[in-house]
Amino acid sequence: MVLLRRLPPFGDFLVCGISTQLHQRVAGFDEEIVAGDPEFAASGLKAASLIRLGFLAVLPDSALLGRIGSLSSTRRLRLVASLCAWPAAPSCAMTDVWPRLPPPREPAG
Repeated sequence: MVLLRRLPPFGDFLVCGISTQLHQRVAGFDEEIVAGDPEFAASGLKAASLIRLGFLAVLPDSALLGRIGSLSSTRRLRLVASLCAWPAAPSCAMTDVWPRLPPPREPAG
């Protein structure tokens, strides 16, 4: 996983996943790290991989067991910027999702 940001108020981490399934890449969103990449050796990855910005989680500090490598702050900032820009992208309109959602349930009682 890649640590993207520390979040308030408890200092938990927003992280994204890493996968070797390069065919799952979302163009303009996910990033590949391959053997020829200047950061590949420092990343600790063993194979070409995909940083999956669509695979997010929030984890407490206690869930982080160790570090296998690192990425540059430039790449991390670029990943965060891509993530922040995504909701404004035309392809991210929720109009195709809302009609399929079930109506809210009436409160019990």
